Amino acid sequence: MKKGVVLSAVILIVSLLLTACSANQLIDNTENNSISVIVPAESEGTNETEKSPEKTDVIAEQILNGNDGEIHYSYYLPKDYDGSKTYPLVMTMPGYGMMWFGEDSSGSNLEWNGFRAWTELPEDVIVVSAQLTDWHETSARQAIELTEYFIANFSVDKSRVYAAGYSAGGETMSQAVSMRPDLYAAYLHGASQWDGIYEPIAQNDVAVYIFMAENDEYYGSAKARSAYEGLQRAWREKVYTDEQISKLLALEIPDNEYFNSRGIYNYHGGGNILFNDENILNWILAKRKA
Repeated sequence: MKKGVVLSAVILIVSLLLTACSANQLIDNTENNSISVIVPAESEGTNETEKSPEKTDVIAEQILNGNDGEIHYSYYLPKDYDGSKTYPLVMTMPGYGMMWFGEDSSGSNLEWNGFRAWTELPEDVIVVSAQLTDWHETSARQAIELTEYFIANFSVDKSRVYAAGYSAGGETMSQAVSMRPDLYAAYLHGASQWDGIYEPIAQNDVAVYIFMAENDEYYGSAKARSAYEGLQRAWREKVYTDEQISKLLALEIPDNEYFNSRGIYNYHGGGNILFNDENILNWILAKRKA
């Protein structure tokens, strides 16, 4: 009888040890996996500015679970990112061909010069590019939510938050900056039509640079001139002088020769060349929110 009790006790002890080993093995396996946890902007208790993230440079193909659904995005942190400092933030949105169409399209915006060009400037800048699913109000709200997420969770200079949009991305961002002009110091509107409202831009002194090819095949340059005139009127209603307006509003409409001399004969797609012009990018980065 006693032998049976002893044997049962031994079996029980061995079983418990094996169970503990299995549990430890499961924990070890989990820790060895690289798992990225994305915390929504509205979540409390997480602030990336408290410490420098482990990863810098390009962090690709992330997902934020937003109020209007999943937001697919990639971003860039300067290699010497320091949470005790603050950095300009650029939210840049690509055109239709680099939007979100499912897993096969994931990361298609990573080599886009509208994303990369900002990362190659002498000044350290945080750069974010989302692959949104449309170019209407939903995408504009998502762009705003993503902007707020980065302001809340990264070391961002709130006086230097910028937006940039090309083609469909410009339709989105022109709405986003007019919906939340308090967030953005300046906006680069490239080869696109203006779908936002002019008055909030002027009331909040959001600087705007408009770039469009004279013979853009998709939009035509008349849309760029119309946006420029609409914004100009809004600032004049604020009783700003032409000199004051010129510091906040710029229009560039290059002719065919500008593109042809650079080997470009498709003028809408060629509009991406604006991101290669450091003078334009630095015009944006020079603006600050009062």
